[in-house]
Amino acid sequence: MAVQPNSAFSWTKSSYSGANACVEIAVPATTAIAVRDSKIPEGGRLTFGNSSWSSFVADVAAGTFDLS
Repeated sequence: MAVQPNSAFSWTKSSYSGANACVEIAVPATTAIAVRDSKIPEGGRLTFGNSSWSSFVADVAAGTFDLS
């Protein structure tokens, strides 16, 4: 599913972002998660299937991508 820059979805910013720019997510369909840069909301979006997104979130929670 391609998500167009002018698509109107309910975007949610990470609660960890504070005053800093961060990524935002939306759920444009029951089978997809869309991601965009909050600094450039009219810019491009990435779309992931539910299983890919779930795997990514689980890896983040497990610390897979931690730099330390």
